[in-house]
Amino acid sequence: MDYHIMWVNMTEIDELPGVYSNVKWIQVVTSMLSIVGSGSIIGYAVFQNAVKSPEVRPLFYLSVSDLLLAFCWLLGAVLYKPYTHMQCFNLQAVGQMFYLSTFLYTINYVWQTFSNFRRRISNDLNQISEKEFCLGRIATILCSVIPVLFISPVLYYGNTKECYGNNSYSCLVLNIGSQITTDLQLYSPGGCAALRLYSTIVFMITFCLSTIGILVILGCTYRLFRKNQKDSRSLQDHLVVITVTKHSLLLFPSIFLICCLPVVTLALVSVKGINNCYQVWCYIQAFTAVSQGFFNSLAYGWTQQMIHCLKQKGCRDVDTQTPLLRSQKNLYASMQTSDGPRSVSAF
Repeated sequence: MDYHIMWVNMTEIDELPGVYSNVKWIQVVTSMLSIVGSGSIIGYAVFQNAVKSPEVRPLFYLSVSDLLLAFCWLLGAVLYKPYTHMQCFNLQAVGQMFYLSTFLYTINYVWQTFSNFRRRISNDLNQISEKEFCLGRIATILCSVIPVLFISPVLYYGNTKECYGNNSYSCLVLNIGSQITTDLQLYSPGGCAALRLYSTIVFMITFCLSTIGILVILGCTYRLFRKNQKDSRSLQDHLVVITVTKHSLLLFPSIFLICCLPVVTLALVSVKGINNCYQVWCYIQAFTAVSQGFFNSLAYGWTQQMIHCLKQKGCRDVDTQTPLLRSQKNLYASMQTSDGPRSVSAF
């Protein structure tokens, strides 16, 4: 039976058994690291009763998406063997669904971090409006619902029309659209080709809009930084908040771009077929595609350590009667998500 693969020719794929064999083991390691990393954030939030904290809750939801994506990635390595074409097709689609959710939850995290920072600077931690509360809940729900709505047609139509073929390799690479194939002897390839185009467009548009949204929020945060720098008293009072927010809004979006750009690049490179560039991006993607959960855990652990160090330093400064205001003790305590005062969270 002659299968024609829309995106990457299967005969070319068959020439790369070594590449995909290596990718498989890289995939196992990176997915396990991501499971441990995202699981550590989830465990910390649950056992420290910090899920309701406005600083932790958005990261908690992002970590759940990273965890589910990593499980899909690990399962793909287990299923990488002949005669698993339909399973790989469905796993690829579900993996894309979780990938879209990580995009949306990343921008949600950046937005909530900016909002929390703005409230702290304004000293209105306990004054979240009803409108903001509702918008936050709606945004959190949509981050999960939108990927399901977009990928459900791929799952339904792809399985109904059997838009899959001898492509067990797609269990390994999150190459958007690569899992969609057609059997030219049975039906016209137009429907499956349109499905591939739809899958690719949804992925690219979501990535581009998420990236643009993150950049816009970072721009707003930068303007708020500059505004507060004009008031040296305000800058001193909120030194910990400004320092930690600055590093968080630099680290987490950078991790997002580092982990997602190889997936986007591979999807574009694969249009031209298999070449040395394609193989290189396969390896890069295997290292980065689902590593966001692991890197996020490192970034979060580092920022928590920074808060702890700045808090102790600030308290020592207060105790030694330096010009640092004693009122900062309350500010430092509020930065602790485990036992400090919490504002009403809309998210």
